[in-house]
Amino acid sequence: MKNKKILFLLICVLIIILISLFFIIRNFNNKNVSSENNTYSDYTPEEEISSQQMRETIVNLYFVNSDNNIKSEGKHIDSAVLLQNPYKKLVELLLDGPQTENLTKPFPDNTKILDASIENNCVTLNFSEELLNYTDDTQKYNIINTTLNTLTGLNEVNSIKILINNSASEKFEEEYTLSH
Repeated sequence: MKNKKILFLLICVLIIILISLFFIIRNFNNKNVSSENNTYSDYTPEEEISSQQMRETIVNLYFVNSDNNIKSEGKHIDSAVLLQNPYKKLVELLLDGPQTENLTKPFPDNTKILDASIENNCVTLNFSEELLNYTDDTQKYNIINTTLNTLTGLNEVNSIKILINNSASEKFEEEYTLSH
C-alpha cells in the first residue's frame, strides 16, 4: 500500500508539472503572437538631415522684372548668416542679384553695402558711392523700393535711410517708409 501511495503522489506531481509546462508554453506563445501584431520599427529617413538643413530658411528678396515692376523671389539661405547683421546680409543678397532670369537688380554695377544698423525701427544703410550712378528716377525708385520691401519683411523694420560713405546725400535725403 505504501508503494501505491508513492506512485499516486509521483503521478500527481508529474501531472502538476505537465499542466504547469503547458501553461508556461501557452503563455510564451501568446506573448510572441501579440508582439508580432504590435511590431514597431524605428523610422529611418532615406537621408539624414544635417544641422545646416535644419537651419535653412527662405527669405523674400525683391527685384525688378522687364516691365519695371517689383517682384519677389524666394531664396533658401542658412539662417545662421543672418545672426550678425541681418540687414546688411539681406542687402548683400540683393546686390548679388536674382536667381530668376526674368528679374534684374536695380543697383548700379559695383555698388557695395558698407554697413547697416537699426534704430527706432529704421534701418540706416551705408552704401558705396557707386549707388549714385543710377540712370534715372525709375531706377532710383526701384533701388529704394526693392530694398524697402526686402527689409520690411523683418518684423522690426518699418523704414530705411540711405547714406553714401557715411554721409547723407541730397539724392537720398529722406527716410523711406513702405506705403500700404
